[in-house]
Amino acid sequence: MKILASTVAFLLLAAFPLTAQSAPDPSAARRAEIAELRAELARLAARLDALEKTEAASAATPVTSAAGTAAPASSAPTSSSSAAASTATPSTAVSASTPAPAPATVDDFLHGTTLGFGLDGYYGYNFNQPIGRANLLRVYDVTSNSFSINQASLVVERIPTIDSRFGGRLDLQFGQATETLQGSYANEQRAQVWRNLFQAYGSYLAPVGSGLQIDFGKFSSALGVEGNYTKDQIAYSRSFTFNYLPYYHMGVRANYNLTPKINVTYWLVNGAQQTEDFNGFKSQAFIFNFKPASTVSWNVNYYFGQEQRDVLPTDNPGAPTYPTQPGLPTTNITPAPNGRNHIFDTYATWNVTPKLTLVGEADYVISRVQQQSNPAHVAIGAAYIRYALPKDWSIGSRFEYFDDRGALFSGKTQALKEFTFVADHKLAPGMLARAEYRRDFSNQNFFTTDREGVLVKQQPTATLGLIFWWGNKQGQW
Repeated sequence: MKILASTVAFLLLAAFPLTAQSAPDPSAARRAEIAELRAELARLAARLDALEKTEAASAATPVTSAAGTAAPASSAPTSSSSAAASTATPSTAVSASTPAPAPATVDDFLHGTTLGFGLDGYYGYNFNQPIGRANLLRVYDVTSNSFSINQASLVVERIPTIDSRFGGRLDLQFGQATETLQGSYANEQRAQVWRNLFQAYGSYLAPVGSGLQIDFGKFSSALGVEGNYTKDQIAYSRSFTFNYLPYYHMGVRANYNLTPKINVTYWLVNGAQQTEDFNGFKSQAFIFNFKPASTVSWNVNYYFGQEQRDVLPTDNPGAPTYPTQPGLPTTNITPAPNGRNHIFDTYATWNVTPKLTLVGEADYVISRVQQQSNPAHVAIGAAYIRYALPKDWSIGSRFEYFDDRGALFSGKTQALKEFTFVADHKLAPGMLARAEYRRDFSNQNFFTTDREGVLVKQQPTATLGLIFWWGNKQGQW
C-alpha cells in the first residue's frame, strides 16, 4: 500500500509542480485547478493510510477455519508485522513472530559421532607345513592352509570438542585376533567377560589451556608403531614387536598439547593386558609425541610397573568356593612377585613424499620377577618402507631384529629376525587386497615342521588378505 501511495503522489507531483521553484503561472484558473488536485491527493493519501492499518490488524489476528483450527495468516511487510506485534496481546505476538522449537532428533543427539564396520579375512600357507597348521609367533595370521576370519569389528566414536566436551569410543571385535588380544587366560583373570570388548572408554575435554582430554576405561596401547586394524598397517601380518608389547590397558589417561608440535600423555593403569588387575599395583606411562615438521611424527615412550601375578589364575566356570563371581582368584602366590618391568619405546614416521613413507622403531625392555632378581632383557629394532604406485597399487617391506636374550617373548633365548614383502591393491573404496610373503629366522632350531619333534630355523609363509571397511569414520581407526 505504501508503495502504491508513493507512486501516485510522484506522478501527480511530476505532472503539477508544487514547489516555489516551479515556473510562474499568472492564470488564476490554473492556480485553482492545482489547489483542487492538492486536496484530492490529501484525500487519497488518507484513504490509503486507513486501508494499510486495516490490513495490518487483520494479519495480526489468526483466522479460524470452520474446523476450529487456526489458519496461517497472510504474509505482511516487516514494518506491518512490527506494528501488529505492538498492538497484539503478548501471547498473540509470540505465536505470530516466534516459531516453535523443533523436537530433538536422533541426528542431533549423535551429532559428531562416527560409525565404522570392518571385516578382515585371509588365506595363509606355511611352507613348513607344520603339524596342526599353526604359525608360531604370529598374532593375527595364526593358521595355515585355511580360510580364516582374522577380525570383524564395530567402532563407535565421538571426539570431544569445545562445543561438546564429552565423548568416548567403543570397539567390539570378533575373530581370531580377538583370541590373541583379549581372549586368552594368559592375559585376563576372566577372559570370557572381556573377550569382545577391545576398547571402551569415555572422554572429557577439560577447559584447561588448549584443552586437557581425560579418558577413563579400556584403550589400545600406544607402545609400538603398529596397531590393531590391518587396513592402517604397512604389512598384513604383525611384527614380533607388536606381538610382544602391550595391546591394551585399563585405567585413566590424560593428554595435552604443550605446543602445536608437542603432545604429552600420562597413563595410570592396571597393567599390560589387565582389564582386571593381576596384582593391585598400578602401572604408569609417559607418552611424548613430537611433530618437528608436517611430514614427520616421532614418539618417545616410557612405561613401567609390576606385571607379575600375585594370585593363582583360575578358569573355573562353575560356582566359586567363596562368595564371589566365577573365575575370580582367591589364592595368593607366596612370596608375591614384586619386580618391575620397564619398557623404553620410540618410533618415527617420515612421509618423504606423498608416495614414499619410511618408519623406524626401537625398543628396550628390562624385566625382573623379584626386586633382587637378575634382570632379563629384550632389544628390538625394525624398519618399514611403503611406496604408492599408480592405479591404486602400493608395495611395502618390513625388516625386524628381535633379541630375545631373556626368553621373555618366545620362551627360548634366541635372536629372531623377519623379512616381509607386501603388495597392495585397492579394489574399490573401502576394499583392499593385500598379498604378503614373510620369512622368519632364528639362530636356534625353533619353528615346527610336518614331522613331530623336528624343528628348523626358518618359517616361510605366504598370505592373501582381503580387508573391507565402511561407515563415516575416516582416517586411521
